[in-house]
Amino acid sequence: MLLQFFTALRDAKVPVTLKEYLVLLGALERDLPDKSVEEFYFLSRTALVKDEAHLDRFDRVFGTVFKGLETVGEAVEAVPIPEEWLRKLAEKYLTDEEKAQLQALGWDKLFETLKQRLAEQKGRHQGGSKWIGTGGTSPFGAYGYNPEGIRIGQDGNRNFRAVKVWDRREFRDFDDDAEIGARTMRLALRRLRRFARTGAADELDLDGTIRESARQGYIDVRMRPERRNAVKVLLFLDVGGSMDWHVEQAQALFSAARSEFKHLVHFYFHNCVYEGVWTENARRHDGRTPLTEVIRTYGSDYRVVFVGDASMSPYEIAAPGGSVEHWNEEAGAVWLGRLLDHFHKAAWLNPVPETHWAYTPSIGMVQRLMAGRMFPMTLDGLDAAARALVR
Repeated sequence: MLLQFFTALRDAKVPVTLKEYLVLLGALERDLPDKSVEEFYFLSRTALVKDEAHLDRFDRVFGTVFKGLETVGEAVEAVPIPEEWLRKLAEKYLTDEEKAQLQALGWDKLFETLKQRLAEQKGRHQGGSKWIGTGGTSPFGAYGYNPEGIRIGQDGNRNFRAVKVWDRREFRDFDDDAEIGARTMRLALRRLRRFARTGAADELDLDGTIRESARQGYIDVRMRPERRNAVKVLLFLDVGGSMDWHVEQAQALFSAARSEFKHLVHFYFHNCVYEGVWTENARRHDGRTPLTEVIRTYGSDYRVVFVGDASMSPYEIAAPGGSVEHWNEEAGAVWLGRLLDHFHKAAWLNPVPETHWAYTPSIGMVQRLMAGRMFPMTLDGLDAAARALVR
């Protein structure tokens, strides 16, 4: 019942916190037998309400949740606290000034130190600056803060500062049926059209039928292959992490490209392309396609379009082993260069507003590798990308 009371207060916009809830539980455990309902009311109000402006809401919630309550014991029996709440309690929050005082170890020192900690550490740690733990300023662990760290055992991003993630993460495929903005994107992509008639002759050639019938003196039905867009496109889609903020835009582009191009092949990657890409996120750990196989399979006449925010640790682009999720033998820049050497017509579409690009060093690095062929994911940006791909 107390848990219901807590959630009801939150729903009523009374700003109670988990810490205040735990304070109330602690107070009840100390002197529960002597508490009357009236005393419980004043105790909970003192512990949970910080502003008198919320007293009316508190009273309404209290009267609804505890209507008919005779003893306080009925309210506190078997009070479960969700594990997720307790985990959140351990999260580390620092001011900007405190964050600025923390120093990054650097790429080589980071992994050397991790090996030492793994060899020396004997138990669980929380709130410190050295050991692998939670809620501290150590470079190793979860729910803390460090300018460059290795994330271990944390569900999702918090500060986007990890240079390595030691967890198995699951991503979802983009929906190619998405309609949000897809129509306008299809219009922008039409600049890439190069029509040709190939395949079986299964379309009526009306002009040819009239011409030949007039010449022959009898009805001579003529057929022709359907006129199709002959442009071939390889689409590389960044997925997961900070790209979760741009899923709607990416799905709209994916849907538009699906409808516009007969020869469209897509692959997923995370942050930067490395030695392997994949077509299904559910199988990205065991169903990867080697990038060398992509280069061998598809001719240089394919247009390559990368879709990603290019927002990552610079190590992911410049350093061997820099991938946030695995140990890559060669840097991301090497693999991206191999793709660009084979596919001469390529463009990168970035969903991050162009005015923000200068604030993220990795965006500038990718932009230079793409020889300036990075464009914002706007209609003007799509138009400029299409122009670059048809030159």
